[in-house]
Amino acid sequence: MEISVYNIKGEDTGKKVNLKEGVFGIEPNDHVIYLDVKQHLANKRQGTAKSKERSEISGSTRKLGRQKGGGGARRGDINSPVLVGGGRVFGPKPRDYGFKLNKKEKSLARKSALSYKAKGEAITVVEDFTFDTPKTKEFLAMAKNLKVEGKKLLVVLPENNQIIYLSARNLPKASVTTVSELNTYKVMDAAHLVLLESSVTAINNF
Repeated sequence: MEISVYNIKGEDTGKKVNLKEGVFGIEPNDHVIYLDVKQHLANKRQGTAKSKERSEISGSTRKLGRQKGGGGARRGDINSPVLVGGGRVFGPKPRDYGFKLNKKEKSLARKSALSYKAKGEAITVVEDFTFDTPKTKEFLAMAKNLKVEGKKLLVVLPENNQIIYLSARNLPKASVTTVSELNTYKVMDAAHLVLLESSVTAINNF
């Protein structure tokens, strides 16, 4: 699959790059995309929620009333879950929400996400560029020239570039990542991908 390469002024450079069929042209697998996104979000959870059970509540252990004949639910001390201010039954405890996902499944999920973007014509390839200084204005001008302004953008760089990152940092609908950090969640979360020309070569090797 060939796609045209543009410059940051939105002009067609006349060059073409090949998007590898094995990465951008496979039949997407929705289930592995779901699993990979679920794992990504699960790994971001802190898992620090904690509530006190009846044994951890500060209060008297004296039995408040008779066992039977009181007309209500039986209860023991003031820390009973039946009473307001008592302990909680089966409350949350600190835990790790992460789970295992095979490397082949993660790879398939990422390729499936990229294939969805390719099928939806939501990929633009730009020749390698950088800015002289961090300027949000220049980043916005580039997005406008490429006719992707207003969309949720993901710019994929071949390696870390602090100037481009800082130029997009204040924009709520734009994010910058590198090929090595590209994952299924980032691809699916973006409405449009802007790939640098040298990034395509690296992504074709996925």
